[in-house]
Amino acid sequence: DGEVHINELKNGNTEMFWNPTSEVRRQRLKRHIVLFEEQTDFESERLWQHVTSAINKGDQHKATQEKFVLEEEQRNAARERRESGTEWKPLLFRHDAGTNEWHYKYEDLRPWDPLNDIAQFEKDGILQTMERHLSTRMSNHKATCINNQITRHKRSAKDCRRRKTSDQPSNHSQNTESSCSTPESVQELSDDDGKYLGFESLCTQCGKEMNHLKEIHSAVLSLQKAQQDIHR
Repeated sequence: DGEVHINELKNGNTEMFWNPTSEVRRQRLKRHIVLFEEQTDFESERLWQHVTSAINKGDQHKATQEKFVLEEEQRNAARERRESGTEWKPLLFRHDAGTNEWHYKYEDLRPWDPLNDIAQFEKDGILQTMERHLSTRMSNHKATCINNQITRHKRSAKDCRRRKTSDQPSNHSQNTESSCSTPESVQELSDDDGKYLGFESLCTQCGKEMNHLKEIHSAVLSLQKAQQDIHR
């Protein structure tokens, strides 16, 4: 939040490099911290609390002692596991035997999608991304539209059967049955749901949403390609 200057040692000149305005400060991401009393024993803030306290007080000797206590406990735990033949299975990290490095299991290296990604957060040590799910919303709307058509179709068929079983001549009943017949099962629908039910297409809103979704998808792909180029 403070000013950053570049000092040129050769000539003694000083140049302003960064000066955050109040507007910049307002746009910064909010920092969310789990309450101390809700943290587990191995959360960094709780585990290193005595070391942190000593550092804040300027007591380097105390901080070194507290750090040694923690590291010695870790060494003893590792020694006990080794002697008992207990395999250590990290929950959040995996070991790469080729590079002999540890990697976070849930790392997300994909470019940020501003049209679909809302926020990124950590829960139980697992990195998660909250998304808008545009395609899911579109699918839900399509399903609702189809269900409405099925309901109307079933209601129409029920009316036909009711008329068929009324006190009418048998030949008229046969005509009614043939004119109002409908497939017995409509649970399984293909992609051409509208045509299967006798509708050439879904509602106008579905068509507009589908076109809009295609445009957004095209824009997202373009943004992702640009972000990948920048990352490289």
